[in-house]
Amino acid sequence: MIRAVAFDVGETLVHDDRYWSSWADWLEVPRHTLSALVGAVVAQGRDNAEAVRLLRPGLDLGAEYAAREAAGQGEYLDETDLYSDVRPALSGLRMAGVRVIIAGNQTVRAGELLRGLSLPADVVVTSGGLGAAKPSPTFFAKVVELAECASREVLYVDDHPANDVAPAQQAGLRAAHLRRGPWGHLWADTPESAEADWRINTLHEVQNVLQL
Repeated sequence: MIRAVAFDVGETLVHDDRYWSSWADWLEVPRHTLSALVGAVVAQGRDNAEAVRLLRPGLDLGAEYAAREAAGQGEYLDETDLYSDVRPALSGLRMAGVRVIIAGNQTVRAGELLRGLSLPADVVVTSGGLGAAKPSPTFFAKVVELAECASREVLYVDDHPANDVAPAQQAGLRAAHLRRGPWGHLWADTPESAEADWRINTLHEVQNVLQL
């Protein structure tokens, strides 16, 4: 029985349009150029941050984040960044008595912004705040702690088979692969995504999983 559902953030709850567009503007390159590079590194199975480094070899991302914040061009999220099914799906789960957790590989600042949206979730955390990032087993162990139940009673919903599905399952959680965003679509019909306990197309389908 699933007692808690944990959701990834990027391309699960939040679409990344603003994120990559703001990086392109900061680096003064066409948005399409950076978007194409993100697609290329994703297809190669590389970290999407490599797309920025292809444009600026040797770039210190941490220092660049700080520079953007100092210039008033740091991370930002509002209601328009959410996928349309987020609020109703999460609200439905909480009404069903399921503990809802938001946990992804984001900065401390992104966590603050997410909490500022007052999403229908019991806990909102990021790797920056947890001190551990996916695919580390420590990240998923912390998610289980926040779920306040056994690992097999926790479902992790995400779009990335290698970074999310496999390590979540190895940590004892159940996993649902979401066909959304570049990663979700690229690997939707691959053996990697087939290893997920469930494959879904929208967050509304999580309710169906709970009834199985």
